[in-house]
Amino acid sequence: MSSPLSAAPRFRMSKPDWLASPKVLRTEVLAGLVVALALIPEAISFSIIAGVDPSIGLFASFTMAVVISVVGGRKAMISAATGAVALVIAPLNHEYGLGYLVAAVILAGVFQVILGALGVARLMRFVPRSVMVGFVNALAVLIFMAQVPEMHDVPWAVYPLIAAGLALMVFFPKVTKVVPAPLVSIIVLTVITVAAGIAVPTVGDKGELPSSLPVPGLPDVPFTMDTLTTIAPYALAMALVGLMESLMTAKLVDDITDTRSNKTRESVGQGIANIVTGFFGGMGGCAMIGQTMINVKVSGARTRLSTFLAGSFLMVLCIVFGPVVSDIPMAALVAVMVMVSVGTFDWHSVRPRTLKRMPLGETVVMAITVIVVVATDNLAVGVVVGSVTAMIIFAKRVAHLANVSGVVDPDGKQVVYSVTGELFFASSNDLVHQFDYKDDPDDVVIDMSGTHIWDASSVAALDAIETKYAQRGKKVTFTGLNEPSADMHERLAGQLTGGH
Repeated sequence: MSSPLSAAPRFRMSKPDWLASPKVLRTEVLAGLVVALALIPEAISFSIIAGVDPSIGLFASFTMAVVISVVGGRKAMISAATGAVALVIAPLNHEYGLGYLVAAVILAGVFQVILGALGVARLMRFVPRSVMVGFVNALAVLIFMAQVPEMHDVPWAVYPLIAAGLALMVFFPKVTKVVPAPLVSIIVLTVITVAAGIAVPTVGDKGELPSSLPVPGLPDVPFTMDTLTTIAPYALAMALVGLMESLMTAKLVDDITDTRSNKTRESVGQGIANIVTGFFGGMGGCAMIGQTMINVKVSGARTRLSTFLAGSFLMVLCIVFGPVVSDIPMAALVAVMVMVSVGTFDWHSVRPRTLKRMPLGETVVMAITVIVVVATDNLAVGVVVGSVTAMIIFAKRVAHLANVSGVVDPDGKQVVYSVTGELFFASSNDLVHQFDYKDDPDDVVIDMSGTHIWDASSVAALDAIETKYAQRGKKVTFTGLNEPSADMHERLAGQLTGGH
């Protein structure tokens, strides 16, 4: 007889996907290293935007990447300090100081956890494809534009270095793909500039790298209601912007890798990562789209290990290899980001053949999304404006799809109207004017089997039709309503006016 213990189910931990093969492990490790190198100048730049010491942005990138690699819902996506978050919280830091900024980051994380638990990720289903294409194209434009200052008013040697970096990334993969081309480009250009003594801007010119790990602690603010009311608006704005960019990036990675991610887990994970980052004195962040493209599209990473190592390597590079990293020419990183921008842009979407076949409204939505994002330098604003524009165009298009056709019985005692199309606030406005109240017979039948009632405005329109006929002593009968429409009509019919 078997013991109760032998009958108990046995649980085995599944093997991490990055241990599937030596090739996968190598890809993930090298991808993490490339991303870490690309994160350093970006994090320093965003620290400057936020008005804080460069170490604050680097610490944020470290903690965000490491934490999200464990709790996030999208494998291989990179989260770190970002420009969007820096822009939101910069005014708070300038006016009140670093303590309030850190407190706002923690509160933003709490907001993100709450919003994630409430299912805010489900709103992503309302983002149309045209907005997504505009988002991707705008992202590519922003990545390229961010490199322009690094190519302006610089020594002439920067330009051939950038060209050489681009050439290496184009042709090196034809030789071998064992080592990521961006990593080869960064190493080769660094060796050339150091060995030849070429004076060009380097990573070290962006700011001093940290020499030790961040230490956890509480924000240096008074824990009062005044503090809460001061930081809450900034925290909420940061939470919304961070979630928008992270969820859009996750959706983009889903499409690139042909896999699905857990958007709710990602939303909550972003919140947890920001809370941890705040307690370590970082400036907070969200998904970093450019570095994610380096990780996923350029380097071919697919697991959480690359994200974890990107954050870990970042600190190792800063603390252990700071002097070496400081010598990396900015031209090498500019070349990498230019390559990313070219690879990110959806060139198919702007081909004449595609534009000719695409409905005009879709093209307009894509263009508006790109224009707003580039004009505001804010991906979240562009997505919201693009989505609202798409909804307006859609509502206008379907508003004219509600049609009414009537047939009078041969004996002239009854008329049967057939209503087809979708009835909602836009389409139902015209519905009232499509009936012949004066000349129709006394018995009016309106067949609703070809339509669906979506809102109270449609029920109010049906009430108005019935009232107009009743004023002339005529009776209206509605038939063919599907179950949801019948239920809504039964609950609201005759209840939508005040009776005065």
